[in-house]
Amino acid sequence: MFDPYALLATLDARRVNFVVIGALARVIRGSGEITEGLDITPSWRDDNLPRIAKALVDLDAHRKDGQPLDLAALTEPIVALDTRAGELQLIPQPAGSRGYDDLRRAASREPLGQGLRPQVASPGDLARMLGALEREHDIPTLLRLRRLIELDRERSRTRGLSIER
Repeated sequence: MFDPYALLATLDARRVNFVVIGALARVIRGSGEITEGLDITPSWRDDNLPRIAKALVDLDAHRKDGQPLDLAALTEPIVALDTRAGELQLIPQPAGSRGYDDLRRAASREPLGQGLRPQVASPGDLARMLGALEREHDIPTLLRLRRLIELDRERSRTRGLSIER
């Protein structure tokens, strides 16, 4: 059973530095999708790796492919994990990005309830990553993201005009 609150709360409790990406990030931004997993881009700095490892132990995480999990020696672009709270994917460098430091610049902390405020990738970065995958079935979602970006820009311009008056 997918419980994004349990996943995010565990990562937060261990003070893991990460950015929420993928479908859940797009849902938070308003895409209207349905998802059954959490995709994150964690910081791969040495001080964050032990925090990730502890959070994964707390979540009873194991790789879907059955291989041992060695965070310091990852070479795969995506590490899919099963946890007691559902699927979690670690994506060190999502397509169209340069990883955590790139994504955190435009990410914002979003209040999700239950005291959780994870960093969520910006709509622009989400569109950039989704577009870089070049999957035809993603085109409707990409178009919705671009429309959300346009609406946000229009709202910002309108707010700016009302302040000037």
